[in-house]
Amino acid sequence: MKFFALLTSIICSYCFLKAQTNNAKQTISDLMIAQEKAWNNGSIDDFMIPYWHSDSLKFIGKNGIQRGWKTTLENYKRSYPTRDLMGTLTFDILSIELLNEDLAFVTGKWFLKREMGNLNGYFTLLWRKMEVKWVIVADHSS
Repeated sequence: MKFFALLTSIICSYCFLKAQTNNAKQTISDLMIAQEKAWNNGSIDDFMIPYWHSDSLKFIGKNGIQRGWKTTLENYKRSYPTRDLMGTLTFDILSIELLNEDLAFVTGKWFLKREMGNLNGYFTLLWRKMEVKWVIVADHSS
């Protein structure tokens, strides 16, 4: 009888953890879809919502490491001041790996379709669950 109770407990725990993992992955995926929509609507401010609103946010790009949410926002606005330059953004998420219950590592491709020439590259994002929401704490895009 104890074995049956232990086995039931293990199975229930596994199912609960699997559901949490799937929920976290879906939440992150949904946030990235919202980012695409915000970008494609011309709103860099809304695109930046999932980023950690902290001076400790790290953005790593061709110019090295930049720190801070405000710095990242200003850099996006400086690099993409018009809708034509923003183009249409598409993410291709290659993987979402849950490192633990509040940390996820996302890899993927980004693509900007634009009249003046398309751009594309790869990204890695470190997401952290803070309190009840997931935020990007580090972005490496190239």
